[in-house]
Amino acid sequence: MILDAARLALSNLLAPETRSVFWKVIGLTLVVLIGLWFTLRGFFVSFILPMFDGIFTGMPGWAGWLTFLFGILASIGLALALALLLSSVTAIIAGLFLDDVAEVLEKRDYPNDPPGMAMPLGDALLSSLKFFGVVLIGNIIALFLLFVPGINIIAFFLVNGYLLGREFFEFAAMRFRTPTEARLFRSKHSGTVFVGGLVISAFLAIPIVNLLTPLFAAGMMVHLHKLLSKKDPLFADQLRR
Repeated sequence: MILDAARLALSNLLAPETRSVFWKVIGLTLVVLIGLWFTLRGFFVSFILPMFDGIFTGMPGWAGWLTFLFGILASIGLALALALLLSSVTAIIAGLFLDDVAEVLEKRDYPNDPPGMAMPLGDALLSSLKFFGVVLIGNIIALFLLFVPGINIIAFFLVNGYLLGREFFEFAAMRFRTPTEARLFRSKHSGTVFVGGLVISAFLAIPIVNLLTPLFAAGMMVHLHKLLSKKDPLFADQLRR
């Protein structure tokens, strides 16, 4: 089931029906990441770098090498910070485009099923902001765990697998269910949803390709919700808000 949902989501990335959403996701993700890069860089140049200038100038014999080494470390740190924020950026963008992706998939792949209902814009933005905060906090914790041998990279996948799986699945489920019903349905199938989240976090770890994470994750969880709903008669897919 997980593999079927992932396969369908991958085939959806370059499908003609989702091409307009594809370019919107790519464009907005790049704009947000570029804005974050300049924000982080400006913060570093304005507040962090001056703190070390005085230290380096007090070591005339080593100042040049220390400045060079510090510049390299700072660049790596900024890149890590941007990577840390990528999953949170994914959360915001997904909240804006999930319904667009879902509508295309429902019409194309599930034409005989009742259509879902888009979340009101205000609710979608609030959910996206909440998701952004939860994922950001989770990844800050994962960042600190990077310094703990044996669980550093594993922590990244586990944290993002759980959070991304949970939130993307509930986004998809709330097109057919109330928020409470969506959480109960996700809880009942928490193991499957978590594995789906791990697939999303693996996709997120691929450089360049991870810019498409919002589109892939939204499509995968729409398909996973549909597949689970059809196999669970106690949670009919026709539940509406």
